[in-house]
Amino acid sequence: MITQTLSLEDRIAARPGDFRVLTGDRPTGPLHLGHYFGTLRNRVRLQQSGVDLVVVVADYQVLTDRDVAERLVPTVEGLILDYLAAGLDPDRATIFTHSAVPALNQLVLPFLSLVSVPELQRNPTVKDEIAHSRQSSVSGLMFTYPVHQAADILFCKGNLVPVGQDQLPHVEVTRTVARRFNERYGPVFPVPEALLGTAPLLLGTDGTKMSKSRGNAIALSATADETARLIRGAKTDADRHITFDPQARPEVSGLVQLAALCLDQDPHEVAATIGAAGAAALKRTVTEAVNEFLAPMRARRAAYAQEPGLVREVLRTGNARANAVADQTLQEVRVAMGTLY
Repeated sequence: MITQTLSLEDRIAARPGDFRVLTGDRPTGPLHLGHYFGTLRNRVRLQQSGVDLVVVVADYQVLTDRDVAERLVPTVEGLILDYLAAGLDPDRATIFTHSAVPALNQLVLPFLSLVSVPELQRNPTVKDEIAHSRQSSVSGLMFTYPVHQAADILFCKGNLVPVGQDQLPHVEVTRTVARRFNERYGPVFPVPEALLGTAPLLLGTDGTKMSKSRGNAIALSATADETARLIRGAKTDADRHITFDPQARPEVSGLVQLAALCLDQDPHEVAATIGAAGAAALKRTVTEAVNEFLAPMRARRAAYAQEPGLVREVLRTGNARANAVADQTLQEVRVAMGTLY
């Protein structure tokens, strides 16, 4: 008998079929190594363990912090190629786009009635996003972003959400929406659990968090030469002896950690191997480790890119599955709310 004393990971391992994961990305640019080690690798692990994986390409949410969604079609197509190259299997995972599933987005309306403006204002993630938006004002879409995420998770009755520590407030909004809907209208939605990621923060080539917007990221689709150029230009420091000390030496330690992740080694061991050989040797080690790690992924991506219509077929299939699920959920919501005329 499986009891609740088991950890969440133990429960997933024992009964993977009990879980449905909702996860995804905004198509704002190519995925990079930070995405891979932060989320993609874990998605593939969950998929392979037998968990039902639902992945949203959040094209509507590109507009949360920008006026227009530029180059959306090639960006979405590139995102799908990155997913496939990383190991997501469209036969086992449902990959879909926000804009193609109207019933999902219709859930946002009743969900907005379940949270108050002060609750949204207090959400620390929203407050941080607003503070860093560099805009004099923010759109209603950004302000209500957690409710849109609740619709993403609950449309498919997702009960497991892989997140980092900074995204926990969004999951709590989803849990609140699910509980309040069930209390007000009857039991329709599961109250999802957060699966906290254990991946370390991956720093970019400038010693800050790896990010598409900061131009310090190594894209999964980058060529070997582009990768080498980015790493050659990475910041280090004046101390020739290489050590792993993220607090005192973020730039050097970020490079060491990147090599360690690609080599599946402890970063202290990687640093000790390089030792007094200096920054040039460190960058050579990182370049070789990253390019060797990405080589099979790049080869798969190139092969998928040569298959005419593959990406569109993945989305057609995934959108059809997602629409069927969303339509059923919306029907249940309308019955519960008494709006089925």
